[in-house]
Amino acid sequence: MQIEMAIVAVVIFYIFIQSGKISLGKLVADNEMYLRKLKESDYEFYVKAKYGDSVNADILFNKRIQNALIVMFVVFCLLLKNMSYTYALACLVVGFAYFKLDYINLKNYYKRHLHEIDTMLPYYLKGLEILIQHYTVPVAMGKSLEDAPEIFKDGLKELVNAINAGDDTIEPYMEFARKYPVRDSMRMMRLLYRLSLGRQERKQEQLLAFSKTISNLQQKARETKYKNRLEKMESKTMSMLITTGVGVMVLLVLAVLLLMNS
Repeated sequence: MQIEMAIVAVVIFYIFIQSGKISLGKLVADNEMYLRKLKESDYEFYVKAKYGDSVNADILFNKRIQNALIVMFVVFCLLLKNMSYTYALACLVVGFAYFKLDYINLKNYYKRHLHEIDTMLPYYLKGLEILIQHYTVPVAMGKSLEDAPEIFKDGLKELVNAINAGDDTIEPYMEFARKYPVRDSMRMMRLLYRLSLGRQERKQEQLLAFSKTISNLQQKARETKYKNRLEKMESKTMSMLITTGVGVMVLLVLAVLLLMNS
């Protein structure tokens, strides 16, 4: 009976929301000043990393709040018959956990995103090194945009646009490194900046240092790739062994039971 009542309450609540008699959006907007304190400091960064400029982080955050409130209401209805301070706290905990889930998913996406960049960046830099031999660093980066991996093309565009706008400081390079904080990204951006400032007679010397660093990064990327493959194979093998072992145990138990009943 309790579940049926909860379902009815949820349906009524849904009808009120759809008809506009209850507005979660207005509730969130009226308390925005307080709810913003729940917003993680790096939330907008992760939203932009996943969706780019196509999604408004504030709108997405408000939806998180609304969805969490709905989850809290549903849990409250399910526990209403035996409601106590413990269950009320449980409603808050479940709602907050659901609220945090979206942030955790965004953060995990960014980590996977960085792993891909970590393996792709050295190969992009190798192609850039060839272009730098014939062009200045800003021009080489502009020409490399078309063939750059899609995963960090936005960051490269921002870097090139900042340089073309007249920013001749190291900041655009460091901004790229902060946006994609993968292995040795800071060091590589510093090397690129020095190359952009270097005199022509020192260019070959700096290019040689740049080339050696890229080769080391490529080697590390290959090692990481092979290590991940090995770990994946080991994980699959272990899963197969566990599954086989469990299956054999079940068959043995069934055989023993059949023998005992015969």
